[in-house]
Amino acid sequence: MRFLAFLLVLLVLLLGGGAAFLMTWDIPPPTAPVQKVIPNDRLPK
Repeated sequence: MRFLAFLLVLLVLLLGGGAAFLMTWDIPPPTAPVQKVIPNDRLPK
């Protein structure tokens, strides 16, 4: 029983640490330009 409680506490700490890491991580935005071809028949007349 004590081992299961230890595993539960460890799991909660890992999840909390992962969530904190993702909230504070400064992810750089993509720098590649996006070009999309729109056919003329989809444009309003």
